[in-house]
Amino acid sequence: MTALLEATDLCRHYAVRTGRGPFGTRALLRAVDGVSLRLEAARTMGLVGESGCGKSTTGKLVLGFVSPTSGVVRYRGEPMPSAGTPAWRALRRRVQMVYQDPLGALDRRLPVGRQIMEPLAIHGATPPAEQRERALAMMDSVGLQPQQFDRYPHELSGGQRQRVVLARALMTEPDLLVCDEPISALDVSIQAQVVNLLLDLQERLGVAYLFISHDLKVVRQVSHDVAVMYLGRIVEQGEAERLFARPAHPYTRALVSAIPAVGERRERLLLQGDPPNPVDVPPGCAFHTRCPFAVARCRAETPVLEPADDGHLVACHRVHESALQVAA
Repeated sequence: MTALLEATDLCRHYAVRTGRGPFGTRALLRAVDGVSLRLEAARTMGLVGESGCGKSTTGKLVLGFVSPTSGVVRYRGEPMPSAGTPAWRALRRRVQMVYQDPLGALDRRLPVGRQIMEPLAIHGATPPAEQRERALAMMDSVGLQPQQFDRYPHELSGGQRQRVVLARALMTEPDLLVCDEPISALDVSIQAQVVNLLLDLQERLGVAYLFISHDLKVVRQVSHDVAVMYLGRIVEQGEAERLFARPAHPYTRALVSAIPAVGERRERLLLQGDPPNPVDVPPGCAFHTRCPFAVARCRAETPVLEPADDGHLVACHRVHESALQVAA
């Protein structure tokens, strides 16, 4: 079956300058380095990892906001058109993005109702006489009141603003939403409301999500599948419940062990040190400088993403070793 969204060996590299003054040198920043993802219709792929690992850049790449250095993105089996072309603009009706900061994503000078109607005007999908009615119907579906149509973003709460952003993204009836940290700027109680709304919208509308977040507890709640990123690469990928129940890669284990759990004793796997400089990634496995299980092979040879015993895709030289299985 053809996937809704498929990315193959996706890379995005940036030429940067390190150092200061005349002694600075040019280096290559591998923000995304060989990422492959497959997302089916009406499902959610969680993309997790520490800040700076390339999650947001991956989201922009799959939507065509950023051109890849190499690799291919396909939507319903067809290559993603180049950004700015008529074909890409037509496709933008089917794929939308929800940003981390709802206030920053909205125009503070315009009433929220006008901003919700804006996609219909841009794409010419609805006659002007019907746009207000459709916007009010969408506001109702995301839990906004009709009297909020003429209010400005600063007059709404953080949760209400995020509902406005969702309503605007859904106006063109997209098949895919890329949600880039959509709840991290909200209070905990409001986060729960937005998460429940996303789940309800997926059930009613059949929309698929690429859900980018560092909050693994939320990712576990909303995702069917999960991909774990470290320094621009996928280190583990698989079905969500199975991955959280038995993480295979040491980095995934450390992330999962840090999830708060009420009434449950969990052995913490504490990572030592900070991630390496992304413009000076060490040879071999990029995680070996922080991995308690690293051996000489890890420092010399880059692992490839391959199936583990439980069906996960894991990039670790030692994932099949009995000692590492016991440590899990």
